[in-house]
Amino acid sequence: MVLRAGLGLVGRSAAFCAAFAMARRFARCMAPVLIRGQTGNGKELFARAIHYLSPRRPGPFVPVNCGAIPDTLLESELFGHVRGAFTDARKASAGMVALADGGTLFLDEVDSLSGKAQVALLRFLQDHEYRQVGGARLEHADVRVLSATNGDLAECARNGSFRSDLLFRLDVLSLDVPPLSQRRDDIVLIARHFLARYAGLYGSTVPQLEPDAEQWLAAQPWPGNVRQLENLMHRAYALDSTGRIGRRDLAPEREEGTERAAASFEGSLKQARQCCLREFERNYLQRLMALTHGNVTEASQRAGMERRAMGRLLVRNGIDKERFR
Repeated sequence: MVLRAGLGLVGRSAAFCAAFAMARRFARCMAPVLIRGQTGNGKELFARAIHYLSPRRPGPFVPVNCGAIPDTLLESELFGHVRGAFTDARKASAGMVALADGGTLFLDEVDSLSGKAQVALLRFLQDHEYRQVGGARLEHADVRVLSATNGDLAECARNGSFRSDLLFRLDVLSLDVPPLSQRRDDIVLIARHFLARYAGLYGSTVPQLEPDAEQWLAAQPWPGNVRQLENLMHRAYALDSTGRIGRRDLAPEREEGTERAAASFEGSLKQARQCCLREFERNYLQRLMALTHGNVTEASQRAGMERRAMGRLLVRNGIDKERFR
């Protein structure tokens, strides 16, 4: 098993081990690396691993989400600006490039850069020199540039939406991060890792995954990759009250509801309506119990009904209030 919890990376699958070995190899040199992979599969974690396994680890690791910065501000964010460079520039500001001096600059969602921003970045990559917005002095920054995309930059270069000369500069080395669907042996390991992380964060014992939960986790397609799994484990941890997480604790509404909804169309309209109403009632009660932390009195008040009637509904739907406390 490969375990690199200190770097935020956990895995033992062949696909993970191959990607991690490549990242370790890339850490030895200073060439730019283009990291490719689906959304949520840990591209930034691999970028951090390359940085912290490299001789540059004493220096800063500066991530930049290119897709979150407006085009009009991108040059200022990257290269900084002098006072009075534009209307709101009341004081000088160092850019991300200056902050990354001596370390690594990570450009996430690099495919979202506009044509103007691509030109500015290309100019910097040629000799690592730049001018602040509104400045006259030429600055130099000793940074290694890593970038990431969830798209096909080669196709973008062919259709003209991404500069081919910039792609050549960024794609000296390339690392493909496998999606979670290709890392079946890692899914349960990662799930346990997240449960341990949240237990440490909140100062409690680590809940255990039941065998049926592990089987269910390993069988899911995970279109949102590791980020989706992390969010699910956070939710399961927050709702856990027994120290053991079973299959029903992971997706009681989503999966079972889908099966019942499909079954409802096999009967008459009346039967289908009754099935949908039962499903709505159960989902409503579960959300209400989660909201009130299993307090039946508060739940009945929110629902506008008597406490005794609420108790009967909970029993009829097989909902244990203790699970939510």
